Amino acid sequence: MSDELRKRCFDPVVNPHTRLLVLGSLPGEKSLAEGRYYAHKQNAFWYLMSQVIGVDLVPLEYPARLTTLLAHGVGLWDVIAEARRDGSLDSNIKQHRSNDLPGLIQSLPALTTIGFNGRTAAKVGRKQIATLADQLNLIELPSSSPAYTMALAQKREAWLALRASR
Repeated sequence: MSDELRKRCFDPVVNPHTRLLVLGSLPGEKSLAEGRYYAHKQNAFWYLMSQVIGVDLVPLEYPARLTTLLAHGVGLWDVIAEARRDGSLDSNIKQHRSNDLPGLIQSLPALTTIGFNGRTAAKVGRKQIATLADQLNLIELPSSSPAYTMALAQKREAWLALRASR
């Protein structure tokens, strides 16, 4: 495979007040092209997080979205640091290298909850933090990706479980 198939995640968006960390797998093509989390217009992430924190993030510019999440104690990152992947589907992730989740978790004194955005994030992430799992509330969420075809109302209901952790 060529190097153009090697994808890298973004830096974590966290601060010392982060109580809830939402972990995705690896940014998709649109997000990588635009240099921002959840850039694909059909990805429901910003709508779902709006429901969780009670602030409409969708009309905000990207920097304001991040600032608002941080102000509500919510951080973002990915479980995979880099991988080879053709396209955006998690099923195409190959030869991945994981992020240092234990290191990040230890740097967040207020962290109580991790929400895994999708099955791949949960599978990879749980392995990395197995020794810390009893100290945190771990919530597996249906993927916000349009590739995961669950009805939005059902996704919303599942994501509302994050409200208690804010």
